Amino acid sequence: AMQGYRVVLVDADIGLRNLDVVLGLENRIVYDMVDVAHGRCRLRQALIRDRRFENLYLLPAAQTKDKTAINPEQVKELCEQLKEESDFVILDCPAGIEQGFRNAIAGADKAIVVTTPEVSAVRDADRIIGLLEASEIRNPVLVLNRIRTKMVKAGDMLDVDDVIEHLAIDLLGIVPDDESIIVSTNKGEPAVLNSYSKAGEAYRNISRRIAGEEVPLMNLDNGGGFIGRVRRLLGLRTG
Repeated sequence: AMQGYRVVLVDADIGLRNLDVVLGLENRIVYDMVDVAHGRCRLRQALIRDRRFENLYLLPAAQTKDKTAINPEQVKELCEQLKEESDFVILDCPAGIEQGFRNAIAGADKAIVVTTPEVSAVRDADRIIGLLEASEIRNPVLVLNRIRTKMVKAGDMLDVDDVIEHLAIDLLGIVPDDESIIVSTNKGEPAVLNSYSKAGEAYRNISRRIAGEEVPLMNLDNGGGFIGRVRRLLGLRTG
């Protein structure tokens, strides 16, 4: 949205919505996606425009319903309507592989798998990738979140190279662990607005790559070590 694209964020986590809080929009919700799916309002009535970004909208999840309040066909129909007037429709998929997951991926053409460099998280990501491919969502890409360079160097956290090799999917971006994210979330302010946040910079870079730009990976350790190896692996320049 900062680049001028019309973007709609869809919170697909029925019953446990949180995108509204992260964006600071929780007090502006009147209708949600379940209301739209059941004909209680028009889609346009449920969309909330972010006042900081002219082209950013949120379709909130229902807070008092459960995942069975909507089905995959209804989610797909909502997304088809949103695609007609948007450059990007981004669905925030709930954790797990149950009904909420099946609902969310029904409306998706592509997938971004977000995980952390921990053994259990990588194993879960591998399972998710298999389910995505079984649902004919091909070539998912990876965002590796909350990287702690010192722990990686000490051998206490998985190396990015090892995660990529295990999951066998393309790397879209890396995000360093950053305490400012907690502050931004609690304030309801997107981290991308914080020019001093390394994680915010990483998110901005990821969004530019999604839009088709060639953006080098963030230099977390001055080009050496595991990030340097990832750069060489992907043929990316340093800096």
